[in-house]
Amino acid sequence: MTIISLHLPKTAGTSFKASLAAHFGEHFKEDNNDQAISQPVPQRCKAALSAGMVIAEQGLDEVKCVHGHFLPVKYLLHGTQRDLTFVTWMRDPIARLISHYYYWQESYDEKTAAPHHRQVIEERWTLEQFCLSEKFRNIYTQYLWGFPLENFAFIGISEHYRDDILEFSSRFLSATLQPHHRNATTYANKRPHLDETFLRKVRNFHAADVQLYQRALQWRQVRLRGDIGWQGNRKLPSRSIQNHPVRQNAHPARKF
Repeated sequence: MTIISLHLPKTAGTSFKASLAAHFGEHFKEDNNDQAISQPVPQRCKAALSAGMVIAEQGLDEVKCVHGHFLPVKYLLHGTQRDLTFVTWMRDPIARLISHYYYWQESYDEKTAAPHHRQVIEERWTLEQFCLSEKFRNIYTQYLWGFPLENFAFIGISEHYRDDILEFSSRFLSATLQPHHRNATTYANKRPHLDETFLRKVRNFHAADVQLYQRALQWRQVRLRGDIGWQGNRKLPSRSIQNHPVRQNAHPARKF
């Protein structure tokens, strides 16, 4: 079994990465090179499909865990050849969005910032501009292009991080992951001052992500009741692969 861990921005993914890296050691691989969300949609989708062909042909060698910011569809085809377990974490989309904005304010480095990060800072975007921008609308949905939520064997909820990381450890690992805390932002004291009308407007604007998060919360309740027969199976169901864009766009793999 190989774990494919998708890091959705500002959902405790950096903390989770530290725990995974400590556990898997040399068998851990970080995948953050795509900068997928900073690319136009057609370009990012095409790149993910092309990368998927390369991964399917070349494999993952001795890697037992991949973690990072990527479109998980790029690993989907390889799931027909190897037992892959897809996992991720989610957080209330509005809290995630606001945290993302303030984290970018605190962490900006003009030498290393991605183009979309640079734009937000150098053009001095307000929180409202950021929250209501098409570029950052429904980030969860953008990352999950071509990848149904049901393909995840585990979706942790960031608001229940300590409990859920213990559950993850007991279900998928032979040891208990030690919790780490990384990339915390100082925005928390700002949210109570936000106008409720504005928050409702943002929630409606990101309705697709809110729906995904609600489904993840419901699945968590199912897990807590002891019914782990929910949609999270270790192996991908064949229906997720058949007639998928990865299949339809198949072509000989090539190295970049």
